[in-house]
Amino acid sequence: MKNTLMLFACLSTFSLFAQISGEKLSYHTIKTDSQGQLLPWYDNDPGKSYDHIVNIVWKFWDNMRTDLNGLPYHMNHQVWKKDYNDSRGIGGDQIQMALSSWRLLYAYSGDERLVNNMLFMTDYYLSHSLSGPESKWKNLPYPYNTLIYSGIYDGDMISGKGYTQPDKAGSFGYELINIYKITEKTVYLDAAIAIANTLSEKMASGDNDNSPLPFRVNALTGEVGRMLIDNKYEITYSYTSNWTGAMRLFTELIALGKGDVNNYKKSFQTLLNWMKQYPLKTNKWGPFFEDVGAWSDTQINAVTFAQYILENPDLFENGKVSARAILDWVYKELGNPKWEKYGVAVVNEQTAYRVPGNSHTSRQGAVELLYASKTGNFAAKERGIRQLSWATYMVKEDGESTYPNGETWMTDGYGDYIRHYIRAMESFPEIAPSNQDHLLSTTSVIRNVEYKAKSIQYRTFDLKSTEILRLQFKPKSVQCGELKLTETDLPDQNERWNWKPLIEGGILKIVHQNGKKIVVNF
Repeated sequence: MKNTLMLFACLSTFSLFAQISGEKLSYHTIKTDSQGQLLPWYDNDPGKSYDHIVNIVWKFWDNMRTDLNGLPYHMNHQVWKKDYNDSRGIGGDQIQMALSSWRLLYAYSGDERLVNNMLFMTDYYLSHSLSGPESKWKNLPYPYNTLIYSGIYDGDMISGKGYTQPDKAGSFGYELINIYKITEKTVYLDAAIAIANTLSEKMASGDNDNSPLPFRVNALTGEVGRMLIDNKYEITYSYTSNWTGAMRLFTELIALGKGDVNNYKKSFQTLLNWMKQYPLKTNKWGPFFEDVGAWSDTQINAVTFAQYILENPDLFENGKVSARAILDWVYKELGNPKWEKYGVAVVNEQTAYRVPGNSHTSRQGAVELLYASKTGNFAAKERGIRQLSWATYMVKEDGESTYPNGETWMTDGYGDYIRHYIRAMESFPEIAPSNQDHLLSTTSVIRNVEYKAKSIQYRTFDLKSTEILRLQFKPKSVQCGELKLTETDLPDQNERWNWKPLIEGGILKIVHQNGKKIVVNF
């Protein structure tokens, strides 16, 4: 209760006596509180602003124009251009990131168009991107369309046709598991297993200069990608620290008991051991991005692993200390002081491109809030809210989302943006909008959800699951199937719900172990 009161004090301080600074940040003039600290542009209440932002950004994506080949623009290009088409293909993780965000936003909003977009992207990518059965690295998605309007993904932006990025394949495989859980269609599970089999087959122990799987590899020949400089191959793409997606893919298949479980266990342990032995100690957090050919340490690799550490404390000794060290490394190496006068610790994208981005600073904010939820660190909580509020300024009134320098990336402005706001609300439901009802988190996957006037109904993939909702009113009852759950705080009650009142509305926690359909009645 003390932390909740402190959070409300923090939010109240943010919203008192809003002032206009006169300085513009991207699309909007900066607003501050009476202490000169930055507020979100849309509303002084962070929760209302964050809700507004995620909805208009999604609508912009959903209404994006159809391209020359009949596909949505976001299936062909990595950068948005209003009046003409950008000449580059998609980002290496563009589809994976969108799937990640839309899954969370669907549970939050109940908008079925999100699921429709997820299924379209997944089906099209599966049918137009996979390496063939004759390939040394078979059944992996290619991350890039070398012929932009071909509708086919067949290579890598830097290394060219035939090259793939195994780390992005791991992330896609993990999202395929989530799509399988939503639809229960085995075609998605089978594709995830095929990706996991190839990654597991190719797994090596790794060392300081080579990750267990390479960053870029020719799927057909098995040759690790290299960069030609002055007629000599000087850079080998044998290292990346972006392995949380692949680790999640392996653990999901292990939990489902599907595929070659024994090899997945070995592969997961290999990746975990290597992450602990090398990047966690050396802070070699590169590379990640498809358009960078030289070495570059990245905020996304570092902070995504910090998030993984905090979400899986049983796997790490002194995990909170390790996560904090990663976050602090980012400030030291990639911190951007330009907006410090507004109380915001902004971060740059990577060492090869020291530019602040909405996705990177909002990710930092979401993981600061996750860290705060695990430790009670009030400074981290306040810092995270400021970072998320700063990142709202990159969104135009129509939902176009850009960098402060005016570049509108399909990854950073959309898929790798919305999810950080939903995750922030998961860590602290108190910052979700108080005038609405939202399902913020689940330990399962939400298959469908309906928000009605007198009830909220949803279905989980797993029988055993826990959900957190931010609601305007305390429920009259909660049902799991035909069973009426007990209102109690006692942890030994397997089927239960409890209510934590806030100044406005409250937080509902539901624990169920013997049913998938939940009905919250008002």
